[in-house]
Amino acid sequence: MSISRRNFTLGLSALALSACNSTLQTTSQARAPTPTGLPADLRPQLNRDYAAWVASFRGRALSQGITESTLNSAFRDTGYLPGVIKRDRNQTEFTRTLEDYLSIAASDERISKGRAAFSRHKSTLQKLEQSYGVDAEIICAIWGLESYYGDRKGDIPVISATSTLAFDGRRGSFYEKQLIAALKILQNGDITPARMTGSWAGAMGHTQFIPTSYQAFAVDYTGDGRRDIWSDDPSDALASTAAYLERNGWSRGTKWGRELRPSESASRVIQPQANGPRFAVTGNFNAIKRYNNSDSYAIGVGHLADRIGGAGPLRTAFPPDKYGLTKDDRIALQSRLTARGFDTGGADGVLGPKSRAAIADYQRSLGLDPTGDPSQSLLKSLA
Repeated sequence: MSISRRNFTLGLSALALSACNSTLQTTSQARAPTPTGLPADLRPQLNRDYAAWVASFRGRALSQGITESTLNSAFRDTGYLPGVIKRDRNQTEFTRTLEDYLSIAASDERISKGRAAFSRHKSTLQKLEQSYGVDAEIICAIWGLESYYGDRKGDIPVISATSTLAFDGRRGSFYEKQLIAALKILQNGDITPARMTGSWAGAMGHTQFIPTSYQAFAVDYTGDGRRDIWSDDPSDALASTAAYLERNGWSRGTKWGRELRPSESASRVIQPQANGPRFAVTGNFNAIKRYNNSDSYAIGVGHLADRIGGAGPLRTAFPPDKYGLTKDDRIALQSRLTARGFDTGGADGVLGPKSRAAIADYQRSLGLDPTGDPSQSLLKSLA
């Protein structure tokens, strides 16, 4: 999502702080638990500077209407997460081709899971389409891309993540706003601190809202008095996504776009990958981009939605990559490497870090320079 929603592409020590800050200091890390299943660097760790920052933040939070009770409960089991800083600073500018992106965004497994999820929640999705005008399949597709239909919502405490990033200062103002918004969500009673979890960057729930977007768009669809986008029941999250798109320009009764035939023209045409498929897109394509300001993302949502709805794959073939390999070639390369004991992590035709490492290991075993680059000759050597 764009920086306005999600894509921001989100152990206090015993300091000699004043008595008025001592309660927050003590509760915010002295009793911090060790969450199971998280890497060590995503578990609270002692950091004196972070402790001082939290103490100074207290006054700013109180001035914005956050109560002492909310602050104390919110920070009771939280703390500094060094892994969040590491991930924030190590984001690489890696651009996938549209073909690679769609291989992941609209994989056979994601389509299959999407159709099953749509079937389970068909009544809710169709009611949301009637209420908000947003295609039911589009809502489902965003759910699929954002959290794999709820399987990957994230389990990092949002207060820890946003406070760590606010303290770090690289985007301190932005993340302090997210932290304040998260505290207001807790204060409103929508969720408890223990259940307010998300990604390392603070994106939350089935469709990965950042706290400020949650405040602006989240919906209590179930009518239980809480806008619970974390619940096993995804209804509130799906409704919130529909509300987001509606308020960001979605036009009822208009599709996102479609693939064009080779000789066909349209008023607005995009072709993200040279010599690849061309797409006629509408204003609703722009509405999807408000969720994530990327043409590939918007095409991924639209195409996945079409596939969930029963459409077939794209008709136009993508050209060979810069190494002269087609997707089928890359799948064959991955399959053959795996058969030789070089783990590529799967055969999907996307040569990510694990596949590149497997290629390098294979090259090394042949006494070649381990570049990790694929080639036709390398593929033939594995035949």
